[in-house]
Amino acid sequence: MEMHKSSSSSYLGPGGLDLSKTFFTPISGGSTPSPTKRPTKITVVGVGNVGMAIAQTILTQDLADEITLVDAIENKLRGEVLDLQHAAAFLPRTKIHASIDYADTADSDLCIITAGARQNPGESRLNLLQRNVALFRHIVPPLAKYSPESIILVVSNPVDVLTYVAWKLSGFPANRVIGSGTNLDSSRFRFLIADHLDVNAQDVQAYIVGEHGDSSVALWSSISVGGVPILSFLKRQQIPYEKETLESIHKEVVQSAYEVIRLKGYTSWAIGYSVASLARSLLRDQRRIHPVSVLAKGFYEIDGGDVFLSLPAQIGLGGVLGVANVHLNDEEAQKLRDSANTILEVQSQLGL
Repeated sequence: MEMHKSSSSSYLGPGGLDLSKTFFTPISGGSTPSPTKRPTKITVVGVGNVGMAIAQTILTQDLADEITLVDAIENKLRGEVLDLQHAAAFLPRTKIHASIDYADTADSDLCIITAGARQNPGESRLNLLQRNVALFRHIVPPLAKYSPESIILVVSNPVDVLTYVAWKLSGFPANRVIGSGTNLDSSRFRFLIADHLDVNAQDVQAYIVGEHGDSSVALWSSISVGGVPILSFLKRQQIPYEKETLESIHKEVVQSAYEVIRLKGYTSWAIGYSVASLARSLLRDQRRIHPVSVLAKGFYEIDGGDVFLSLPAQIGLGGVLGVANVHLNDEEAQKLRDSANTILEVQSQLGL
């Protein structure tokens, strides 16, 4: 059921009188618009705090011609879309639809999944994951059915395992199923390094890879600021540094989301901007490198099975275009393989 035709409908008054033809006079010798240019369409599944932060950021950054919001809770969905539509005068012209029917997601270019079950008190992580897998069985197949050429971007946690689940359920090639992964973790990492060095975070090149979680890996060996490799610079200048200091920064990255949740109850804005940056790179064919969750089998000697985890990947209109050959030292490569094994152990219990 579609709840709203569009915020720009020209049909007003009794009987749906079409005023557009009387309100505007066509210019002499003009031609009708070409039907070949299809509008860019994004679907967001789940209108919780994260889903709405993503939708709002996509709207303000003018990344799509159409946005369709999908959720199982009809009144919540209707309220959220009305709230956004009432801001139409302050936003770029984007058609906003809301639906509980996946048929209305048809021909989406990008499908963003934020829906997920909440953890019950005392519930094991595995049981929560199995409930999320059951939820994905109702979400992913219809998305793939109605938008067979789309890219699926998974944001729901645990994102790496659920990206694998989405890949299995969709039947899509691996390059068109991506998880938001450590894109936000890496942004937090860059911020903390920039804060320590008193520079702009945009001048810091730094990646967190592996699992989006406790076993993530900070790639200290490849960090640079303004093109200067940090660790080799410190060695050349004979500036002593302690490994514990580096680890404390990484630990702060891992704990930062928990701190935000402790203070305000949930995270939303940072992940909203993070996912919008991924949407821009994908739909505008920016070919930027983002640390996102991709099928990692075969990279850095990860060979225990099909596993999705974050690697620095170039993304564009085709989804994942390739993985950057970032050098990892032996310790980092081993930690990455350990991270992969952590995810594989969980996946093995799902019975997919």
